[in-house]
Amino acid sequence: MRYEIHGTVMQTLDIFLAPGESMYTESGGMAWMKGNIEMKTDTKGGLMAGLGRKLAGESLFMTTYVNRGPEEALVVFTPEAPGKIIPVKLGANQSIICQRDAFMCAENTIELTMHFRKRLGTGLFGGEGFVLQKVTGPGFAFLEIPGEVREYSLVPGEMMKIDPGHIALFEPSVTYEITTVKGLTNVLFSGEGLFLATVTGPGRIWLQSLPLSNLAAKLAKYLPTKSS
Repeated sequence: MRYEIHGTVMQTLDIFLAPGESMYTESGGMAWMKGNIEMKTDTKGGLMAGLGRKLAGESLFMTTYVNRGPEEALVVFTPEAPGKIIPVKLGANQSIICQRDAFMCAENTIELTMHFRKRLGTGLFGGEGFVLQKVTGPGFAFLEIPGEVREYSLVPGEMMKIDPGHIALFEPSVTYEITTVKGLTNVLFSGEGLFLATVTGPGRIWLQSLPLSNLAAKLAKYLPTKSS
């Protein structure tokens, strides 16, 4: 399997499958394809696995694309919102924790499951709720992140304070907890809200410039409302 990412703001992902190779994605994730591609849609792993993915922001059903022809085939995937496509290569039993609905597509060797936040405060005020996505290797997975993406590598004990909605994904070795903003005037007038996320290394984190909740709130101001 090889891939190419095209574009800047609304990127496309080209997946080139050799004969017999396959990829899977959430239902409706494919944009166009070329070649002798066989599609198979099911709950991938059973009903309980499908329900778990549903809780983590993905569809109950997954579609697998298999190249049944003698030549290389092409499948193209597109993100749901303006942003970046992040390729992640994971080793055996290596995982990455993602925000809800980040999963785009992956090799069949990749396992997609839900990930629970253990701390009550983190789940309630962490920007994405209790359930996140956990992607485990081996293989390639592709994630879609709204906005631009910045990556940081934290050494052991190194901390960053982040608006929770800007955390796109992080390695399991990173500690994630929610802290309150100090100072009444900061809480009331800074526009940053009452809570910040504190992440502590070691490990890598990926931050997004455009949380969808922020975009939705901005667009809502311009949407027509029903007259009373």
